[in-house]
Amino acid sequence: MRCPSEFIGRRLCLSVHLAEPRSPHYPSPTAALFFPCIMPLQRPAYTGSERKLVVGIDIGTTFSGVSYCILEPGRIPEIKPVTHFPFQPSASSDSKVPSIVYYDLEGKARAFGAEAVDESVRDKAVDEQWEKAEWFKLHMRPPSVPLPATLTISAASLPPLPANKTVLEVFADFLRYLFNCLRMYIRDTYGAALWGLLEDDTQYVLTHPNGWLGEQQAALRRAVVAAGLISDTPGGHERVQFVTEGEASLSFCVLNGLAMSALNEGKGVIIIDAGGGTVDISAYRKAQGGENRDKYQEITRTACLMNGSVFVTRNAKEYGTAPQSDIDAIADCFDQSTKLKFRGEEFAYIRFGTLRDRDPSFEIKNGQLKLAGAVVARFFQPSIEAIVQAIQQQCSAASADITTVLLVGGFGASQWLFSELERRLIGIEVLRPSSRGNKAVSDGAVSFYLDHLVSSRVAKDTYGKATCDSYDALDPQHQARTSSLFMNAAGAMLVPNVFTAILQRGVSVSEEQEFRHSFLKTAASIGPLTTYSTDILRYRGDDEFPQWVDVDADNYSILCTVKADTSSLAQSLTPRFSASGMYYQLDFDIVLSFGLTELKAQIAWNENGVEKRSPAEIVYDEV
Repeated sequence: MRCPSEFIGRRLCLSVHLAEPRSPHYPSPTAALFFPCIMPLQRPAYTGSERKLVVGIDIGTTFSGVSYCILEPGRIPEIKPVTHFPFQPSASSDSKVPSIVYYDLEGKARAFGAEAVDESVRDKAVDEQWEKAEWFKLHMRPPSVPLPATLTISAASLPPLPANKTVLEVFADFLRYLFNCLRMYIRDTYGAALWGLLEDDTQYVLTHPNGWLGEQQAALRRAVVAAGLISDTPGGHERVQFVTEGEASLSFCVLNGLAMSALNEGKGVIIIDAGGGTVDISAYRKAQGGENRDKYQEITRTACLMNGSVFVTRNAKEYGTAPQSDIDAIADCFDQSTKLKFRGEEFAYIRFGTLRDRDPSFEIKNGQLKLAGAVVARFFQPSIEAIVQAIQQQCSAASADITTVLLVGGFGASQWLFSELERRLIGIEVLRPSSRGNKAVSDGAVSFYLDHLVSSRVAKDTYGKATCDSYDALDPQHQARTSSLFMNAAGAMLVPNVFTAILQRGVSVSEEQEFRHSFLKTAASIGPLTTYSTDILRYRGDDEFPQWVDVDADNYSILCTVKADTSSLAQSLTPRFSASGMYYQLDFDIVLSFGLTELKAQIAWNENGVEKRSPAEIVYDEV
């Protein structure tokens, strides 16, 4: 990999020299990568009757990866990475590719991935005024995952999307590129005939940060449709599943037998997926006995921080001790080498030019910039402090003792991040895998489909809906809302803005567990009762038992809208009578499944003593 030559008018090179460490206690590059392995996951043979292709796709902020498994009847499934992408060196077996797209002035995608960092392509991009889409993943983040407050406005600003391009369009283009790379790789490895048999029923698992919600999942599914991977039908949509990067990382660790001694002893383990843009932190323990004894449980709410490695580089650029014309190139060299190798030395040297390049006023000598180690450490400080604080919060809230932290992801290769976590997390063993090139998350995505290792997850927030309550003249809260009272078709006086919780924050939810709440709807005629639509609300405030949506209103947001066709149920209704006249009443339950990686909804009602159910559509606002 080379620094972008278009940024400076001299030849660049990426070697880095680091001064001797001040203390022998800092881990060596080899020692820091040691990771004990007990026994990897042993999965049974595939019992299906037909071949099937399962694909895991991890689109990261800076790098992406694709893994796959060809399920063969009677054979033990094996997960493999796609290890070659166009424009990668022929000798390379790296299973990650830069998350970059170049667009020309007409909005056509012209270069992707490894091609987009090729110097000849970047020269052409400059000459023809192509626009680069990078870090585009961060444009899809929800408001609940803010950019780091510790950054300056300019450092925290994201690279803009190309003109007239939405984040969904860029995702679709990049997904199409990854799909084409997968197709070429499968064809070259196994033959075109096998690809032809598997393509139309391929199952996809996409990963996303812990903090993303159904809104982002729905947007990703639309991007998959736009990319042509699936059809825009219910059957096509079912071919796409989602898993958080934290859970995929757990699957990768279990898959490779990492930290199994702590897990087998019933201890808690925190998984840190430290990536380019986000840092996802999740805590698990092995389920104790019963039918789920080989499964794993979340033991506290997951965390998602916008404190990935790109913000360390942004801090370095903001420091600005270099000629303005060279800052981008020096930052690029820092990003690709110094940032990973820095271990707290007295001085760090970023080599970006030739021996003839000198500027004593900027501490540049022999083509390298000299920085004090304390200065470089400050570039990391906001990310490290945020990560340590989140880990401490999880340790305090977890339902099991945390004894081990597993550090994975591209940012996890940083020597300084690793050594600082070791130093600050007293009494906790910090470990990380030895592989840097492989994308652990894409492997974990395929494992999610095959192994389904997590049996329960912890609700991040409180979920419910706004309802009405019968007016109680003795209730002070009701008295305060007399101006909003209204009468329904049955003649009952109601007070609105009551929050009815369906699932409380912090509750552990199994995959099979359902949450339901009974509702009724009245109308003077059947017509308004033939369809039902209601908003499911998310409460993120500090109140443990919120009661009113007009109190702490800023912490309520619409998670999604549940829509259902209730026409068949409405047609069976008989009229009722009250002092106000005739009316109809629809009684039903909303049944929500929060224990899966995607929210599912149904409506249920009683018909002649038998419960009937109907699927409900979940609609999210577009990102």
